[in-house]
Amino acid sequence: MRILIADAIDEAAVARLRAAGHEVELRTGLQGAGLVQALQGAEALLVRGATRVTGEVLRGAPTLRLVVRVGSGLDNIDLGAAHAAGVRVANTPAANAVSVAELVFGLLLALERQLCAAAADLRRGAWEKGRYAGRELAGKRIGIVGFGRIGRAVAVRARAFGMTVAWSDPLVLQSPSGFEWARRVALEELLPASDYLTLHVPLGDSTRGLIGAAELGVMKPEAVLVNCARGGVVEEDALLAALREGRLRGAALDVFESEPPGQHPLLELSNVIATPHLGASTREAQARAALEAIEILLEASKR
Repeated sequence: MRILIADAIDEAAVARLRAAGHEVELRTGLQGAGLVQALQGAEALLVRGATRVTGEVLRGAPTLRLVVRVGSGLDNIDLGAAHAAGVRVANTPAANAVSVAELVFGLLLALERQLCAAAADLRRGAWEKGRYAGRELAGKRIGIVGFGRIGRAVAVRARAFGMTVAWSDPLVLQSPSGFEWARRVALEELLPASDYLTLHVPLGDSTRGLIGAAELGVMKPEAVLVNCARGGVVEEDALLAALREGRLRGAALDVFESEPPGQHPLLELSNVIATPHLGASTREAQARAALEAIEILLEASKR
């Protein structure tokens, strides 16, 4: 196959494709017409989250048969247009489960123990031990919205912290094997009962704005919202208002509706900790995702 790789991936994965005899072209930073031009004659396209595979791109690449997304999300690919064009779309949803789950607890610990502010003060020579009394995660209830691979990885780690785990997912109709200790409830019950609410759903028509003013309004004022999924799942204006008015104690965000967010008012709040979409940004997750993507390409080449 002739394969275009439009976003940077692990070099070992690229080498494996070439060793298998495929024609591989690595060109990053392409969008729109530039991407269409690069796809002429290509049968497969490999992307991460930066490259937008729009309907225009798909219609302009008549030889394209497969798009592989290195990662779990598919919101940068027009799935309807791909289906209409007969282009198969695949992703690697299992590769980043551990790294995202670990980030959830990294953010929560940093927020609840005020680690960033305390470390910054210490670097400035201030020893403010009495100023940074924190909170424990143990004994608290965590609500998980979305109980796929990532949600389950979060649940396992929450249990290790001594937390009570409940979850909601309309696509998972019963507790998966081995997760009988995690309680399945409706979202309406999960929201007011959770001390921490963490989101692990893809962005689509059914999840865009899933957490808005109404949902935030029934949460505990002492609750913390965690979003390491996609920014569009949360209505940011509603979240900002809830945090400013004390109707929500804090938020830990790895994603924004528009990325990069620029001078976003959420970033000005002391009860918000935010990172630049680092969920899958570990060496291990990137290597796993790239290798899984290569396996998909190699399998497709045999057909």
